[in-house]
Amino acid sequence: MHVSKFSKVLATSLTGSVLAVSALSSAFAANPNAPSVVLVHGGFVDGSGWEDVYKILKKDGYSASIVQNPTTSLADDVAVTRRTVAAQKGGVVLVGHSYGGVVITEAGTDPKVEGLVYIAAFAPDKGESVDSLIKDPVPGAPVPPILPPQDGFLFLDQAKFAAAFAADVNPQKANFMGASQVPWGVAALTGAVTEPAWKGKPSWYLVAKDDKMIPPPAQRAMSKRAGATVVEVPGSHAVYVSQPKAVAALIEKAVDAIAAKKQ
Repeated sequence: MHVSKFSKVLATSLTGSVLAVSALSSAFAANPNAPSVVLVHGGFVDGSGWEDVYKILKKDGYSASIVQNPTTSLADDVAVTRRTVAAQKGGVVLVGHSYGGVVITEAGTDPKVEGLVYIAAFAPDKGESVDSLIKDPVPGAPVPPILPPQDGFLFLDQAKFAAAFAADVNPQKANFMGASQVPWGVAALTGAVTEPAWKGKPSWYLVAKDDKMIPPPAQRAMSKRAGATVVEVPGSHAVYVSQPKAVAALIEKAVDAIAAKKQ
């Protein structure tokens, strides 16, 4: 092929590719009506566990932020979460895993919050706390290997962490999660919800069917009480790490449903 002709073909091809990429980017561009996603972690872990969910959301064109809660008390964690909410440009969908569900239930009354997504999480009612919700476990339910408090903080038995918290996570990662636990303040467990956000805002709930930290029957009962849209997937308590696609899909469903109501 003549050089000049080849150049024209190449230029046409490149232009077409650029236009295709541009069109694809536009297709995935954030809907102006779509709320931002704020991801809230639970006890014993930090926000880094959301990495794969975060990457999927960003790749699909959604705005996402991650909260790093100190997990020292419910009041402290709600304050940190609300600062992240305040930093978002528009509305927000709060996503909470485990104890993070308590945080979003309390912080979700913020006017900017438009919806809640619970991932294998506590969804307490008024006056309830983690402490009150786990006081009377379902008969036969696994008992989380929580060690006695040390200076007002809790840890899971490191030798039993993987089996109890992250049974379906890559063993090396699960062991690292156990070795890098974040101290969970007893005051965070006893912090009671004053006004549950799910009573006035739409919610979604992902039940982890193999959870050994929060029994699936308890998850189903809390999600039903909250009137949440529920999906169930096979997964451990760390389902947000082991099943990021399923978790991200539910979050995106929630965001899209809220955005659609604004159109």
